Amino acid sequence: MRRETCLNIALLLILLVFPLWALSVDEPFLITLTTRAVIFAIAGVGLNFALGLGGLVSFGHAAFFGVGGYAMGILAFHAQSYTPLMEWPFVIEGTKSMLVIWVVAIIVSGVVALGLGALSLRTSGVYFIMITLAFAQMFYYFAISWPAYGGEDGLSIYVRNGFAGLNTMVPIQFYAICYAWLLAVLGFVYCAARAPFGLMLSAARQNEDRVQAVGQTPYRLYLVAYTISGAITGLAGALFADLNRFVSPTMFSWQTSGEIMIFVILGGVGRVFGPVAGAVLFILLEHVLGGLSAFWHVYLGAILLGVVLFARGGVFGLLTGREVAHD
Repeated sequence: MRRETCLNIALLLILLVFPLWALSVDEPFLITLTTRAVIFAIAGVGLNFALGLGGLVSFGHAAFFGVGGYAMGILAFHAQSYTPLMEWPFVIEGTKSMLVIWVVAIIVSGVVALGLGALSLRTSGVYFIMITLAFAQMFYYFAISWPAYGGEDGLSIYVRNGFAGLNTMVPIQFYAICYAWLLAVLGFVYCAARAPFGLMLSAARQNEDRVQAVGQTPYRLYLVAYTISGAITGLAGALFADLNRFVSPTMFSWQTSGEIMIFVILGGVGRVFGPVAGAVLFILLEHVLGGLSAFWHVYLGAILLGVVLFARGGVFGLLTGREVAHD
């Protein structure tokens, strides 16, 4: 068994065992902290699908994270206020069912990613980076000016949404849901990366002319990857909003996009488990360094700089001695 595979398994085991230990010593805060790491990991895996496989450096994935969050918030808000989401031409009620919310968040985020990707992918390089950032900021300012759902103050949800057979207000049970989603997303990305689509997308990232020579269109490959990436990130947004029982325009902010990018860079671009390691490390640094100084981002910046300069394969590349992904 290769060292990287062992690290992947060890990481998943740590994420499984640590919350159980926190439960045994009655530390619900640590369970919630790990839940944040798992949700951020899902968002990072979503971005890495476009960045790692397709080479799409998107600095606007907060748009999909926020869309997923607001999909949850709006549906739950109408359910708790007993008002319909839409009355014409037919009545659409709100819901507190996680299953319905997840489906809506994934579909809406995917559709938004499809639309934004169709426009953004007509550019490349730094122009692509800037246009994705611009779209995310458009969503941010729209959310601020949307008084029906809290505007700048955001929107609170009184009780966490429900899942059959579980009490989602219990931290360990909600964590189990998020952990199961992480496994499902990792399994999907792992299989997709090795499917013909994933191999062709990776080939397009390396040499578009050769892909065109065999009858494939790089633009379509990138667009599908960007859509899937947005849908996964939207799911993470819905879970994050459910965790906090609160949504706000900050979910659309450029800082959120930057954090999602940091998860991928810290763990290792192109590695399926890279964003998981990156998200765990980010939350650990936030918890430890944040307790030492209010300016802990300075230390994070120094660590990120060191990773970029001396460990270009991220944490996994540093531990395995391989800059290139071999998941």
